[in-house]
Amino acid sequence: MIRSTILTVLLSAAAAGMAQQPAPSEPQGQVLFHRNEDPSAQPRSGKPSRTPEKAIAAITDAERSAIAFTAWDLDLHLAPATSHLAARARFTVRNISSAPVSQLALQVSSTLHWESLSAPIPLTLTEHVLATDADHTGQATEALVVLSRPIPPGSSLTLTGFYSGPITASGERLTRIGAPPDQAVNADWDQISPDIIALRGFGNVLWYPVSSPPLFLGDGARLFQAIGLSRLQQASSTVHLRLSIEYVGEPPVDAFLNGQRQPLDHVTEEPNAPVEESHGVATTDFPAASLGFRTPSLFVTAQASHPSENQLLQVTTTRPEAIAPFTTASTNVAPLLRDWLGPAPLTPLTLIDHSGQPFEEDAFLLVPLTATDARQITPAMVHSLAHAWFRSSLPWLNEGVPQFISLLYTESTDGRDKALAELRQLINPLTLVEPEKPAEEASTPPADFSRGYSSSSSSSSSPEPLPAGPPDPLPSTLPPPPGQPGQSLIAAHDEVYYRAKAAAVLWLLHSIVGDVPLKRGLQTYRDEVRHAAPNTPEDPHAFQRVLEAASHKDLSAIFDDWVYHDRGLADLSIVNVTPRDLPARNGKGVSWLVAVEIHNAGYVTVDVPVTVRSGTLTSTEKVHIPPRSSVSTRIVFEGVPQEIQVNDGTIPETTSPIHVREIHVAPAPI
Repeated sequence: MIRSTILTVLLSAAAAGMAQQPAPSEPQGQVLFHRNEDPSAQPRSGKPSRTPEKAIAAITDAERSAIAFTAWDLDLHLAPATSHLAARARFTVRNISSAPVSQLALQVSSTLHWESLSAPIPLTLTEHVLATDADHTGQATEALVVLSRPIPPGSSLTLTGFYSGPITASGERLTRIGAPPDQAVNADWDQISPDIIALRGFGNVLWYPVSSPPLFLGDGARLFQAIGLSRLQQASSTVHLRLSIEYVGEPPVDAFLNGQRQPLDHVTEEPNAPVEESHGVATTDFPAASLGFRTPSLFVTAQASHPSENQLLQVTTTRPEAIAPFTTASTNVAPLLRDWLGPAPLTPLTLIDHSGQPFEEDAFLLVPLTATDARQITPAMVHSLAHAWFRSSLPWLNEGVPQFISLLYTESTDGRDKALAELRQLINPLTLVEPEKPAEEASTPPADFSRGYSSSSSSSSSPEPLPAGPPDPLPSTLPPPPGQPGQSLIAAHDEVYYRAKAAAVLWLLHSIVGDVPLKRGLQTYRDEVRHAAPNTPEDPHAFQRVLEAASHKDLSAIFDDWVYHDRGLADLSIVNVTPRDLPARNGKGVSWLVAVEIHNAGYVTVDVPVTVRSGTLTSTEKVHIPPRSSVSTRIVFEGVPQEIQVNDGTIPETTSPIHVREIHVAPAPI
């Protein structure tokens, strides 16, 4: 059990400047954190008691969803030998609801307990157990904080709390719904132990304070949607972490907060003791940084990392021989990444050898390094390495671009048809959740059907400004019922939108502008983001701007329909096909004029490829079809047409994105 007094680290052996001074008669120390409050802040603190059952029942999901965390300032002291965590957490919450907030519901893992909580205003503090699968134990310790003055809408309050307890591996929430214990432990591997310190955040283990309604794995996708919405709401929040770890034997080497590495400094209490018997404390300080579209995660490794031979990977493993297949796989995909995203990665891909279910966060990957055949892991390495090459604070680009690059790799190795089949499989779930009718359709005038994709860029066609203010609070019921509004890509928090639909939209842009302009646009955008001032918000319209400049096309309609709004998917059908033979002339034989009428029942504008085919002979034209309309076109075909195809899979649709109809023609007279 960690002492409840001041925690100290002996620094006399660590200070190089003190090495030549006489040894002090008393141990010299640095205060990690106090458990008593700062009197200068004049806080009002409360010691937790049991929350009355009546008060627990009165807490609503709306109250648990009414706040967003804008800053966490955490002091963590970990004792792996006992799996113990002690934390001093200073955090700021903002009222994102439309009503004053008079009480807060703050949750940490069920194995942790609140010791005290204070704020600049009087408060009362009680705690109780809340059933929720947002934590791997299937429960959380929830603090009910009743404030003496409510927080007005849009206003913030800073609190300081102490909580502590063990965090051990638990598969309770998974075994409760029928998962075999070994599979549960393989998926829920978060813990503090002598072997591993691995703490994924909200949705895995609540090692820092959160506020959320109860969420359960058996309730559809509600848990995962809530995780995504939390990431979106708190993307601009900051996290500052001071970390200290008591160790015995070999000291830990590196700590990773949100995928960012910091080396650990070590102070050994008995420098002359054998390594296996030595005691010490390892410390580091992660400066405050924006969280981005992620949940806070903390990992500590006991081995030093090493760069791969090609310098594309930074690997932590006790088995150096395991690195070779991953090095080969990364070498195989590097030419594609250089061609599309730039000459070199922004950072090496961090690989940590870990036996549990893989975990990826941008260019940070925990995965079992057990593969021996580089060909088997090469497709997966495309996606992970793309994160090392390209980065954006906009989720649809940050996740969509790696998924799009994966499709390009499939096309380069297995052909276009295989890539299109992979794209269809990717967006199949999207057809189930996209709204049948856009939200604005009932209250806005009909769309301007004249809009299209012209061949010259125009700055006057810039999209309207984005709505200001925070996203809506977490709904009490997820997912939304059919027919409700979907998610625009710039405000997407569900993976099916910011990854699957984003990749489909990038593939669509690829078909409109071509390879060279899209490569130039992606690389220009990457460089702009890389050279932007720290913590500068990305312009949601910047990618449209650079892509229009690279392609010399006006892309306002496609970005308006597919990125800035969610107007659903295309819904195409072949209404009628009429072939007519053309007499031979100018030395050419008989040809055919194929007239086709196509209907678009969707609410998006499309430029759809229409192909007439006879064996291996084809003729393709792109046809512009406004939403909710039909268009007829005629295609001259040098041969006897056998079938017509509308869409080749490049345009996402509510049904199958390929429409084929046979063409029956009378035999030519002899």
